[in-house]
Amino acid sequence: MTNRAPIKLSAYLVGTGMHIASWRHPKVQANASHNIDYYKQLAQTAERGKLDFVFIADSLAINEESHSNILNRFEPITLITALAGATTKIGVVATASTSYIEPFNLARMIMSVDHLSKGRAGWNIVTTRDLSGNTARNFGRDEHFEHSLRYKRAEEFVEVTLGLWDTWEDDAFLYDQENGRFYDRSKLHRLNHEGEFFAVQGPLNIGRSPQGRPILVQAGSSEAGQNFAAGHAEVIFSHKNNIEDAKELYASFKSKASAAGRSPEDVFIFQGISPILGETEAIAREKFEYLESLITWEHAFRFLTDYFHNNFDFSPFHLQTGAADIGLHLLEDVRFEFKQRQPLIGRTNPTLRELYSLLTGSFGVEEFIGTPEKVADRVEHWYRERAADGFMLMCPLLPDGLDDFIRLVVPLLQERGLFRTDYEGDTLREHLGLPRPVNRYAQATLHRV
Repeated sequence: MTNRAPIKLSAYLVGTGMHIASWRHPKVQANASHNIDYYKQLAQTAERGKLDFVFIADSLAINEESHSNILNRFEPITLITALAGATTKIGVVATASTSYIEPFNLARMIMSVDHLSKGRAGWNIVTTRDLSGNTARNFGRDEHFEHSLRYKRAEEFVEVTLGLWDTWEDDAFLYDQENGRFYDRSKLHRLNHEGEFFAVQGPLNIGRSPQGRPILVQAGSSEAGQNFAAGHAEVIFSHKNNIEDAKELYASFKSKASAAGRSPEDVFIFQGISPILGETEAIAREKFEYLESLITWEHAFRFLTDYFHNNFDFSPFHLQTGAADIGLHLLEDVRFEFKQRQPLIGRTNPTLRELYSLLTGSFGVEEFIGTPEKVADRVEHWYRERAADGFMLMCPLLPDGLDDFIRLVVPLLQERGLFRTDYEGDTLREHLGLPRPVNRYAQATLHRV
């Protein structure tokens, strides 16, 4: 065992799973994406495995080509509120965009979940990509914010949100019935923020939570996104297709966090993995190939057409067409995360069927397909090589993928002393080993004394 914190684990919950054809699998509930009892069972499974948190992603627009699991699903903050009530220990993290909500509303909603869960909530900060313009039109705008402006606005949004979460000091509420003092006025602080994008007076109408404030999560891929995440996020979510790229990103983020005046030990890098388990390597491979066989050309064509925003004509091709054979590795003016994958596409020439799994993260790293021992070995190797502090389980098929990992891999990691056998505390910060943030106003008072 190293001197580092033990491995961290989280579960990405999305209906029947990450795979585009998962809803067609005979073992799933086809309506899983909007079945609250099903989501509660997933969260309870993750809690049995002592995972740090469950994670809910989001999108603010759909079209006819959208993944089946996002066509009909719950709003994330509402969903994690229900999941918090169905669990007692595991953290609950929801995605919310800084581009399509006001800071006061967001601060209030997430802090409310943090109280309702007794300190187990987290916010996954996104600025929202909207290359098609569908999201902007859903919110009465003609166009989406330009990329650099999105992050500039997000910086101020987070600054305001953190300020609102501090407007009440921890011991501000006295509830002194005898003397008629509900709160200590000296420990209430108006924010009075006047910035480029927001004017927010405050105070927030809810105080600090048992963990101080919710955990901040972010997935930064572009340079602007990485700088933003390194400056604010306590959990950084990434998805790299090989250990060398993951190690490079890990070192870069730790360095950026240090340069931002933060302790690198207080920033956890989670790599997304898509484990598929079997008693033998062949059985695991069969499971993956069966899922792939459920993809129709219509599924793939619609997804790829939407992904490339109708800038490439896929109609002459078929599922077995090589992505590099038709020049996808040479395309310009593509989204950042695709540009990162183009060298891999050029080297390996995946079929268009395989390209879907590569682009969505439902499959990307072959070494996480196999026996429980192999997958546990790979998790340990990536952790010890400092490619990750933790892992986000992006199971291609749910609930089986999560059940299998909890039942077969977690015990192996526990036997090796790499993962907890029980929760050490009650809040998400305690699970992650993060310090409770000091209220800025209380800290200022201490400094004056």
